Amino acid sequence: MPSPVTRSAPVTLVRGLGLFAAFSMVVGNVIGTGVFLKARVMTCNVETPGMVIAVWVVAGLMSLLGALTYAELATLFPDAGGEYVFIRQAYGRLWAFLYGWTRFFVATAGALAALATGGAIFLNALAGNQLAAWQVAVPGFGTVGGIALVAVVAVWVVTLINCLDVSTGGTVASGLTAMKLLLVSGVGIGAFLLADGSWSHYALSGAGGTCEGVDAAARGGLAGIGAAMMAALWGYNGWNEVTYVAGEVKDPGRALPLAIIGGILTVAALYVTVNAGYFYVLTPEAVASVPAASPVATVAATQFLGPAATSLMAGMLSVSVFTALLIVALVGARIPYAMAQDGVFFRSLATLSPRTRVPIRALIAQAFWASVLVVTGSFDTLTDYTIFAVLIFLVLGTASVYVFRRRMPDAPRPYRTWGYPVVPALFLLTACWLIANTLITSPRQSLAGLALVALGVPFYLYWTRNSKFDM
Repeated sequence: MPSPVTRSAPVTLVRGLGLFAAFSMVVGNVIGTGVFLKARVMTCNVETPGMVIAVWVVAGLMSLLGALTYAELATLFPDAGGEYVFIRQAYGRLWAFLYGWTRFFVATAGALAALATGGAIFLNALAGNQLAAWQVAVPGFGTVGGIALVAVVAVWVVTLINCLDVSTGGTVASGLTAMKLLLVSGVGIGAFLLADGSWSHYALSGAGGTCEGVDAAARGGLAGIGAAMMAALWGYNGWNEVTYVAGEVKDPGRALPLAIIGGILTVAALYVTVNAGYFYVLTPEAVASVPAASPVATVAATQFLGPAATSLMAGMLSVSVFTALLIVALVGARIPYAMAQDGVFFRSLATLSPRTRVPIRALIAQAFWASVLVVTGSFDTLTDYTIFAVLIFLVLGTASVYVFRRRMPDAPRPYRTWGYPVVPALFLLTACWLIANTLITSPRQSLAGLALVALGVPFYLYWTRNSKFDM
């Protein structure tokens, strides 16, 4: 009698991330480079310490409004892909594809490139500016600087770590995030306790600062506030990305709302403390005059730690950026994975490793494109593209809560948005104003971002008509 044919079980994602790991992914992902680098630009935009801190508070409140809404969406659809799933269910496959296309080619890869570049800037300070002086000829790209090369190496290191099982990645992220919380709180509290600062700095203006590389059109007035908000939102960017790994979170109905909302509140408190510390130690003119390649945090820490602050802070800030880089790489790869599963992206990216149960091919493809962006773009340009693209789809994702409340009124919702329908509406109004303001103040970057989104349409048509297309 012939033996029965045995079929191997399909390889699926594993729910290996607990509450603290999910919380760590929110906090560790959000706190990257923005709070250490953007104070200079924001001071040039709005000029006074009070306005800079007010912008951080408003941006934090805006992020919280979005977080309250996304917590409901994440528990309604606890699947891999996060926003991609929300948009697909609400608006159809084309809009979901354009979201995923933009995420992969602009937002996620741009965030990876920007974070890696920011981390290399910190290491450059640690190496006494030696990386900036290093130039290497790379075929196809011309001469590439040492900062860019170090950034590329960092992208591939975190990619290799994330090729391990998701629980290992979550454990590493949790440990690094705990270190990051100590770092950020230490900078803010140390400024008040150890530095010879002055509260009189808060009455001064940064209008006389050199403001290296800051567009004159984004200094002062409503345009300056809008530009500062975009910079602050880059600092908060990533609070929504834990939803991408919702299919790998244990008890998502409980863990995701606590992680998203608790993470945003923690980050906002830290950001206000740190920026208040900067202006207690430095005058706003001094903050506005910090060189673009130097972190304001290092300059401030030098006031109470002495010359050793440069090396110490550069090393600690590199750890902070590495943590965010690790988490962005981990969660970001779930978008092309979900798209490939739907048959609207490179089919091979839907493959999971049978041993680690993670989308290794999606991770590698993501790292390759991020490396290209590193060697072809600047840090600030990449962040401008990223936050603009993110805002467009955040609007669509947030608005989907109204669609699902009408279309699926009886669906189980372990968490329901506090303040609905006002809270999502406030988020949407603020986001739409920022999008319009960015189109006015940075039309070239904004239109380039929109062109990249539109470029996805013919590719969508090709993939849907040629479902066997592979990579």
